[in-house]
Amino acid sequence: MLQEQIASVLAETLHVEVPAPETDLLETGTIDSLALVDLLVRIEERFGVRVDLENLEVDQFRSVACIASLVARAKVRAAENSQTVERL
Repeated sequence: MLQEQIASVLAETLHVEVPAPETDLLETGTIDSLALVDLLVRIEERFGVRVDLENLEVDQFRSVACIASLVARAKVRAAENSQTVERL
């Protein structure tokens, strides 16, 4: 499951355990702005996606569930872009 994979990235990258997918990572102080940048890089590497930095909002990293949603959308965009390139 994607949320479990995200939680694993958090554990590996930031050495934190998240009790629930809806736990607010920002409010609880689990991640800060510097950790967020590191996490973003690891997520892009691990899942082979690119996060659109122009439209990036901190709330997209508020919880494991939010991050999983962001990754899922990025995967869909990547697949759509790949299909467009194949048609050309």
